[in-house]
Amino acid sequence: MTLEAFADTIVPGEKRSAGDHAIAGASAGPGAVAAGALELLRTPATGVTAGLRPLSEALNKHAEAFAAERGVELDGALPAFVALDFAHRTELVRTLTAPGHPEKDGWVSLALFSNMAFDSAAHRHTAEAIANGHPGLLAMGFTTPDADGLWRSPSFSYGRKLADLHPDTTASGSPA
Repeated sequence: MTLEAFADTIVPGEKRSAGDHAIAGASAGPGAVAAGALELLRTPATGVTAGLRPLSEALNKHAEAFAAERGVELDGALPAFVALDFAHRTELVRTLTAPGHPEKDGWVSLALFSNMAFDSAAHRHTAEAIANGHPGLLAMGFTTPDADGLWRSPSFSYGRKLADLHPDTTASGSPA
């Protein structure tokens, strides 16, 4: 729940239900959590899986100290970070990711993976993610591939052709 709340602070989304505490509901539409942030964080290739529990515990300790310093009363039935409202979560994450913070690297890594889950669906094959309606890719306007599984643009992305195809390019698009 704490890691979901962190991911939701980075790329906010709408609550999944009225009783959803991890998602603050600060934005309409799906955010990092709906895009699979926890799935990505739990992927061994990220190199952060072993540190997720310690980071979650540390985040809650930071949230407890943050709340105590500001006189914010926390719901004891929830992890401390989850109990913070969105504005307080954002303020705390801003502090943890600021230049000079001794734990900055860990928090920035979590933030980057939260963004990656939404922006690139790094934990899934792109065609599969689009076919399954990945919210981040859809929000950015990714289209489905052509029937042969390749993506092509009907117009040049810069509004003009940049170069002619090299004469030795193979049919697959590789240089000869």
